[in-house]
Amino acid sequence: MRTTGSETLEQLRGGMVVSCQAYPGEPMRDAETMARIARAAVAGGAAGIRLQGIADLRAAADLEVPVIGLWKDGADGVFITPTLRHALAVAEAGADVVAIDGTRRERPDGLSLAGTIAALRAEHDVLVMADCGSLDDAIAAEAAGADILGTTLAGYTGERPKTEGPDLALIAEIAARCALPIMAEGRIHTPAHAAAALAAGATSVCVGTAITHPTTITGWFVAAIEEGRH
Repeated sequence: MRTTGSETLEQLRGGMVVSCQAYPGEPMRDAETMARIARAAVAGGAAGIRLQGIADLRAAADLEVPVIGLWKDGADGVFITPTLRHALAVAEAGADVVAIDGTRRERPDGLSLAGTIAALRAEHDVLVMADCGSLDDAIAAEAAGADILGTTLAGYTGERPKTEGPDLALIAEIAARCALPIMAEGRIHTPAHAAAALAAGATSVCVGTAITHPTTITGWFVAAIEEGRH
């Protein structure tokens, strides 16, 4: 679904985005499977969908809500849409919003975040979501021209501890210092977590694992049952 930037932001405001992703080698790691999960999430009221990979984006081209696209390349360091080449491919595949690593770490292609955003916008009329790990990341991403600030990498870059649930303190810090919309993402495992993230200052909430990753969800129940046996 292609929308104007202002329309996309308005559609996402106050809503929930569902991240539909599976890890390589898993039974659900299939583009059409992810597209079907995305359609089911939309039927449940999702305001937007976050998808990883070019094939997944193309398979879900019929979605009637804004799509946040990314391309993971690797598993360490800067790997979420890490270069301009990746960002351009995500935009070309139909994403309304391109999610990219929004940290202050060096990018594989040597471009700055501002340079990446400017070059992407020179080719495509898309929004940019900066996946941040700290307040300093968010401040820098806002200055670099991002449209949405995500807390996706909080607890994964070494700047902040990994909280058990969403990093509510970081959400509040960003809301106090930055003017851009904030998408709370990362370890939002319950409806109460989602509500708390909005109360802390998030504009919208992105939930992934707790909705779309049955392997992890099953593990939570199994662990609880095993603990109850002792």
